[in-house]
Amino acid sequence: MRRNIDLKIILLNNRIYGLTKGQYSPTSQLGMKTKTTPQGSIDRPFSPVALALGAGATFVARTVDSDLAHMAGVLKRAAEHQGTAFVEIFQNCIVFNDGAYDAITDKSVRDDARLLLEHGKPLLYGKDRNKAIRLRGLEPEAVTLGEDGVTEADVVHHDEKAEHSGLAFFLSQFDAPKLPVPLGVFRAVSAPSYEEMNGGLHKDARERRGRGDLASLFNSGDTWTID
Repeated sequence: MRRNIDLKIILLNNRIYGLTKGQYSPTSQLGMKTKTTPQGSIDRPFSPVALALGAGATFVARTVDSDLAHMAGVLKRAAEHQGTAFVEIFQNCIVFNDGAYDAITDKSVRDDARLLLEHGKPLLYGKDRNKAIRLRGLEPEAVTLGEDGVTEADVVHHDEKAEHSGLAFFLSQFDAPKLPVPLGVFRAVSAPSYEEMNGGLHKDARERRGRGDLASLFNSGDTWTID
């Protein structure tokens, strides 16, 4: 991700090592009891999205396996991105961690628990799209439009193309139940890929020194002739 190699990375996050029989993982929640943490995990989980942003990824997104339309849209955009694209997919593990994402997938609560990110649009959520995110200094706050004089003008607008990743990182820290869980594209910026820059180095070297000759290279410098 730091090099912006033209590669697409998909992380299936079920908050446990499901394929290796249920050990706790770096995204397991505090206190989670597993085969390797029988008394509960004491490791704080990290956010894969925040980690990707910290590494300088030019495309970072998150989706959930139960929303096929949303997931397809995110994966399409990732495939079209030039450079490294990182996508975290919330995936339920029915054997070792069933229900890990019920809070954002259950139809009865999901509208109030997740925030669908749309570039250039206000951070609105809720069944009636009347809940929103505003800032009090540097602290995010969940508010309701129309209450206490709150209007759409007070709401933070999403900008996935911002030059810095501050807003995207800010969103990566959101977690239920205090704040809705963001889904969608956090960051999508254009930057030369590793392959493009590496090709430029080769082109520049050939223009300055010629294409070169392999036989001459093998026989240059310190060489010996053996009879």
